[in-house]
Amino acid sequence: MKRVLLLILLLFIIIGATIYYKSKEEVVEVQEVNPQTIHVSLSGSDENDGSEEHPFRTLSKAAKEAVAGTTVYIHEGTYEEPLEILHSGTKKNPIVFQAYKQDKVIISGAKMEDKEEDIALVSIDSKNYISIKGLILQDLTTELENATTMGLYVTGSSSHITIKNNTIRNIRTLHNDGNAHGLAVYGTEGVQDIKIQNNIVEDLKLGWSEALVINGNVEDFTIEGNTVRNNDNIGIDVIGYEGTASKHDYARNGQIINNKVYNNSSYGNPAYRDAYSAGGIYVDGGKSITIKENTVHDNDIGIEATSEHDGQYAEDITISHNIVYKNVYTGISIGGYDEERGGTKNSIITKNILYQNDTKGLDGGQLLLQYDTKNNTIEKNILTSSSSSLFIVNYFTKNEDNTLLQNIYHKEEKKKGIWVWKEEEYDNFEEFKIASNSDKKSQYIDPKYEDAENDHFQLNSDSPVSF
Repeated sequence: MKRVLLLILLLFIIIGATIYYKSKEEVVEVQEVNPQTIHVSLSGSDENDGSEEHPFRTLSKAAKEAVAGTTVYIHEGTYEEPLEILHSGTKKNPIVFQAYKQDKVIISGAKMEDKEEDIALVSIDSKNYISIKGLILQDLTTELENATTMGLYVTGSSSHITIKNNTIRNIRTLHNDGNAHGLAVYGTEGVQDIKIQNNIVEDLKLGWSEALVINGNVEDFTIEGNTVRNNDNIGIDVIGYEGTASKHDYARNGQIINNKVYNNSSYGNPAYRDAYSAGGIYVDGGKSITIKENTVHDNDIGIEATSEHDGQYAEDITISHNIVYKNVYTGISIGGYDEERGGTKNSIITKNILYQNDTKGLDGGQLLLQYDTKNNTIEKNILTSSSSSLFIVNYFTKNEDNTLLQNIYHKEEKKKGIWVWKEEEYDNFEEFKIASNSDKKSQYIDPKYEDAENDHFQLNSDSPVSF
């Protein structure tokens, strides 16, 4: 009987301890997530309490004090110091750094020291649940080959990051073999849940690098509603197989939606000299990515999906409902640019408008199939050729099981069409259909745009196009 009583007593002690421990945890959680605001102003002092009436002076002080549940309001002015995020938020209580109301808040690198290292105006390394909103990041320059300048940098094992309504401009490398990024996400250890929304990324000198880049072990990302323009290399790039991460070294499960990408060209960039190599949107070795409803024009290449690494692929890429026009070399390109590259497989190109790309007669046409393309579906696109007359161009014979269905090729008065398939050129549409095994619903007709001359590509009510 005594043994039973002792067991019952012991059980009550354990239950009581558990309840106490849980209660203590809950109290800690309540204390930890108590939301707070911090204010930063050029007229403040780091000896203040960070209230609106008595703001801090520096971003670094605010970063030290900003724990889970903190919103940091940055007041108007030019802050000549970098912002390094030091703490993580939680799902219910993220950490937010944002401009106060409609204040114009600039983080400038104009006076930052040039060093042989990666340097960013805003950096997030292995932090979670962070939002950066409404800031202007500008004027960071390097003259050093082994330095990389960045407006905003996310790396390590960061997750649940939102970058929204910011402007990133005038980030530059002046070295002929240098590198710079406007906005860079490098998954060195596994980055997840990244939202890049409604930002402007412009006027960058990038060297070998890209304006907005997702690279390495990055999963579940959204790039939406951004404007990427007037840069001297690739606009938006999603990359794999560069050695950024030790495992899962490719960006995946992403969406690139409703962005405006224009005037991005490597021509005149010292790293590329006179080459027209810059894609507006480029997937280089990514997997399971949707590129949808973007407007892409006046770049070197409109949209490209492939891998630059031999034996690797851009895979499960959906390119749909994009308007791609007046790009220098080609509208949409898949496959490696030579036989030492990888390729593109199991992807879909559907319901895009490809209008008068190949503006300098570089023979890229509207749709370019390069080395090692297989099991891709190209369907229900509308193609209007430029003065080169080229619609589809395929100068590589390593082209397997690609399907062409219900595409519309714009027939214009006093202008012939040209198609190239497995190195053979055709100026007869029926012969091209046979060679490419296109379906009977593919047509060579006038789709009847409402006002294509002014870059409005809606179809007239009497258009014969029904998809």
